[in-house]
Amino acid sequence: MAYAIDFPAHGQVRVSNELRKRGIFVSPSDMRNIWLRHELADFRSRLKALEAKMAAKEGLILTEAQVQALEKKKLDEESHGEIETAHPGYLGSQDTFYVGALKGVVRIYQQTYVETHAKIAFSKLYTTKTPIIAADLLNDRGLPFNKAPGLPVLRILTDRGTEYCGKPETHDYQLFMTVNDINYAKHLVIRCLRK
Repeated sequence: MAYAIDFPAHGQVRVSNELRKRGIFVSPSDMRNIWLRHELADFRSRLKALEAKMAAKEGLILTEAQVQALEKKKLDEESHGEIETAHPGYLGSQDTFYVGALKGVVRIYQQTYVETHAKIAFSKLYTTKTPIIAADLLNDRGLPFNKAPGLPVLRILTDRGTEYCGKPETHDYQLFMTVNDINYAKHLVIRCLRK
């Protein structure tokens, strides 16, 4: 069990071979069964156990293998679109979704804003998909939610839709972002947000 936490990136075959060098004979399949009983069967589970051990012991010194495994996990999360948010207002996300049409006459769009730290979403339905509508949702729901406790929205992440992108001096959404001093990033620019 200790080896699994000391070297979380090692698989069952490698752990079996390393333990054999120490005089402990456990087959790879037995190693897997042991890990299954202790909920350490996969890399993520072993990393969770390592993080729990770190939280329980202050001043724990990590080995190089543990640091590399934690960094690998962080890079994997970033590459899959996951990002840590330090506090409310650190990062918001906004998107437009086409809902449908009412009897073929009026198109309905849903604007959604997600406060990523609090994991709270606000949405409104609109009949158009324009920059002023995107700014309206932020002005009506997103910013007041964060301003109530005194935490301004620092960054917004969106896709590259026309309602979000345009020339900063003439585009309503871009102007709204500038007036409210919010950094703006288009989808897939997550690494720039973390600097």
